[in-house]
Amino acid sequence: MRLLLDELYSKEIAEGLRARGHDVVSVKERPELVGLRDEQLFRLMAAERRAIVTENWSDFSRLVRWAADEGLTHYGVVFSSRRKLPRSRETIGLYVRILDDFLTRHRTDDALLDSSCWIPDRPAG
Repeated sequence: MRLLLDELYSKEIAEGLRARGHDVVSVKERPELVGLRDEQLFRLMAAERRAIVTENWSDFSRLVRWAADEGLTHYGVVFSSRRKLPRSRETIGLYVRILDDFLTRHRTDDALLDSSCWIPDRPAG
């Protein structure tokens, strides 16, 4: 599986995952992606066959439903929750370990085809 980390995540997470052999990029590493609307990013990543890692459940869950209604293919959205998995300099290594495990278990490009999931698991509430 190929991943894109949205603007909220440190590019060091992507670097750590690439060091472990995964195809992961960060929006922060690709200037042409910075500031794009969620729908634009969603469409571009579908074309690149990349799943998107984001905390933005409200917008991206809507886009997943929209794609299903329109019969459009995408390569997945991986949600995280700031409450369950805080983002900070101190948690970069934790993100690398969690995403490394996730990617190891989901090796094929289409592992999340037209779907979404949560890391490390769905938050309560």
